[in-house]
Amino acid sequence: MTARPEAPLRTHDFVGIGLGPFNLGLACLTEPVAELDGVFLESKPDFEWHAGMFLDGAHLQTPFMSDLVTLADPTSPYSFLNYLKEKGRLYSFYIRENFYPLRVEYDDYCRWAASKLSSIRFGTTVTEVTYEDEVYVVRTEAGETFRARHLVLGTGTVPFVPEACQDLGGDVIHTAQYMHRKAELPAKKSLTIVGSGQSAAEIYYELLSEIDVHGYELNWVTRSPRFFPLEYTKLTLELTSPDYIDYFRALPEETRYRLEKQQKGLFKGINSDLIDAIFDLLYQKNVESGDRPVPTRLLTNSTLTSARHEDDAYTLGFHQDEQDKDFEIRTEGLILATGYHYRPPAFLEPLTDRLRFDGHGRFDVARNYSIDTTGRGVFLQNAGVHTHSITSPDLGMGPYRNAYIIRELLGTEYYPVEKTIAFQEFAA
Repeated sequence: MTARPEAPLRTHDFVGIGLGPFNLGLACLTEPVAELDGVFLESKPDFEWHAGMFLDGAHLQTPFMSDLVTLADPTSPYSFLNYLKEKGRLYSFYIRENFYPLRVEYDDYCRWAASKLSSIRFGTTVTEVTYEDEVYVVRTEAGETFRARHLVLGTGTVPFVPEACQDLGGDVIHTAQYMHRKAELPAKKSLTIVGSGQSAAEIYYELLSEIDVHGYELNWVTRSPRFFPLEYTKLTLELTSPDYIDYFRALPEETRYRLEKQQKGLFKGINSDLIDAIFDLLYQKNVESGDRPVPTRLLTNSTLTSARHEDDAYTLGFHQDEQDKDFEIRTEGLILATGYHYRPPAFLEPLTDRLRFDGHGRFDVARNYSIDTTGRGVFLQNAGVHTHSITSPDLGMGPYRNAYIIRELLGTEYYPVEKTIAFQEFAA
């Protein structure tokens, strides 16, 4: 008998690679769109969002309306409020009178949404993407092949390790691993947190709470001039708007890069209530300790310049920038609260000639979130602070970006895409 010819591979409208909150939101928003056929590939066996930072009581820094869908489609069945209703917690959340979901609660909400979707393929690691016969061909570790007319990249960011700490050895912990490894810390005689921001502050507060129980010394060192609060005034929040994206994206590249450095405090600062709580706890601990000062130090303006590990301890070299003075700290435990950075995935290498890069070697993300030479083939979630400012990592702007991408995929507007919402004018 003659062998039956294999059926041609199905060509999807798009393949989403990576499943953080942004691509998960896209999956939710495209689920009811009959005109779009997409599939989402995620290497992890299940949804996971910063599980290493599920400290007791830790919450989002954005309100519940910044969920996966609401700001694009308030009627979506995948909203956070619908999640609460199904879980039987809607009235409890109402009585709580706090707009900010717990971090562990937000993760559970995302898992709930993912469990309802048919377009997600967990445990699927992408190894290569090529462009053949005018479609993108996505190959996986398991030997599967997916074809699509468009790609949406949502692989997210990875923990950033300072150059001085690379290949350091020992048991250094990045905040991404904190909850999984914090049981190792109480046995150490000294602990040092390097970095600033919300994660560093949450960990410092937790370790300070138990300093008299375990008897360790505790240091918190940052290169920032001070422990900056997250700027959350309402006119500043208007920078997370389509108006500001239009303004920022049109600025010269060098201006955008300068602003990227200046604006970090607008989305990487510490919740002001937590800063106050840290001060109050320091005050309380010092009252309780009597004449013996609490063994903790908070140091600003101090850049990590060197690190070495020997005899089960770290020797950290710092430069006090304002004094132009070097100093060292010796510590048994080291926690890096040095944030995350974007690294283009290796599977994109065959597409390099089809992708746009700016003068700094980073993706040149167009106003419509595309990064390919056609201007509508490959779209990027997040990783665009240098082109779209602080709207790039903002959870509340995720539904807006997804509504924009959906419009690009369809060629017509399915969800209304806001054009102007700010009271202030950004351009002359």
